[in-house]
Amino acid sequence: MSTYPHARPRRMRRDEFSRRLMRESVLTTNDLIYPVFVHERDGRDPVASMPGVERLSIDELLRVADTCSELRIPAITLFGVPDTERKTHDGAIAWSEDGIVQRAVRALKERFPQLGVITDVALDPYTTHGQDGLIDESGYILNDVTVEALVRQSISHAQAGADVVAPSDMMDGRIAAIRGALEDAGLVNTRILAYSAKYASAFYGPFRAAVGSAAALGKGNKYTYQMDPANSDEALHEVALDLEEGADMVMVKPGMPYLDIVRRVKDEFRVPTYVYQVSGEYAMLKAAAQNGWLDERATAMEALLAFKRAGADGVLTYYALDAARWLREG
Repeated sequence: MSTYPHARPRRMRRDEFSRRLMRESVLTTNDLIYPVFVHERDGRDPVASMPGVERLSIDELLRVADTCSELRIPAITLFGVPDTERKTHDGAIAWSEDGIVQRAVRALKERFPQLGVITDVALDPYTTHGQDGLIDESGYILNDVTVEALVRQSISHAQAGADVVAPSDMMDGRIAAIRGALEDAGLVNTRILAYSAKYASAFYGPFRAAVGSAAALGKGNKYTYQMDPANSDEALHEVALDLEEGADMVMVKPGMPYLDIVRRVKDEFRVPTYVYQVSGEYAMLKAAAQNGWLDERATAMEALLAFKRAGADGVLTYYALDAARWLREG
């Protein structure tokens, strides 16, 4: 009789067919959302700290959307990059019918009506101070007047044709206010993707450079409204509030350093749960790959699979186009 135990887990790992049969988590193109920066200038403008990522004019955005459609990526998320001279203290361009996001949404829905269009709702790209909300004389972010501005921004996006508005600001009560305004405006099918557990993370640097808020923010921070990275229970409280207020989907941001939060949210609420592989995560993988320290395809796909394993229903990732192609290649 063999001295080895009857249970040999390696048996199932021996061949590819049995590894495939027991695979618990699977990443598909259906899980990908592509974040796109759209600017008011002509052509494309590379983001230096995010190799492969560019700010796009609306014409170039349409070309990228065509690629997304061909690759069967379900949705893109738009982040507006207004010209510096259009920024104001109150960020009013954020809800202008002539705003860069509003124009981009109309162009996208006219050409690609089946492509899901998600819009970022926050004021930081549009304010001269780089904060997500309106501020008082001391620099403190005012909650309730900011919510009023976010409602106007959300309605303008929905009226332009956005399928989903995604408040990323972390103001208290904004989901209820936006949901109520959408209902009152007859925009009952506009979904809300709430950035419910958005942390005051150090991983956002390249994104802030991409949308042009880094210089305005300077040495400022967002500690008074984004979550403390040390907290976990608080994330569940925030998610519960947003769902009660009318969110259809919730977001955890950043991604890889917060997989525990993704799992807790999914286990607790069993609602559509998304995660953002943020600019700093992307930039680290890119830099390591460019230095020959990591296999970019292998590590990027492993990271995306980790989000699925943690419970995410989908991932916002700058790797979406690459990942869709890699998945197609098999």
